Amino acid sequence: MSCRSEFQVKKQPVLITNAARSQDDQLRSRQIRYVSMMSVRAGCLILGAILISVKPPFLPLWLILCAAGMVFLPWAAVLIANDRPPKSRAHPAGVPTVNNQRILTAESAEEVRHRTIDLEP
Repeated sequence: MSCRSEFQVKKQPVLITNAARSQDDQLRSRQIRYVSMMSVRAGCLILGAILISVKPPFLPLWLILCAAGMVFLPWAAVLIANDRPPKSRAHPAGVPTVNNQRILTAESAEEVRHRTIDLEP
């Protein structure tokens, strides 16, 4: 058993699953969310028109809910579409990832004794 193998620390491999999603993939998912929310808004408009022609009970309440959906959904869709995906626990915002592991190598006693650290240039 060599002295070198006792002091070596193996580095963990980087997993591809820890990688962030690509910009194109993020953009595509935001576009899908935006279009789906605008489709729900269009559905609120069509539902309001159908409700007016059918005249169900509590018609004013249903129309208020449809109108609220048509007003609220565009605002929410823009906010959600422009929002970035949340940071994962593996890569929190503002904290750079640094690998603190290092490989320790065995040095002879002579090398250790002659090591000098000089602070002045």
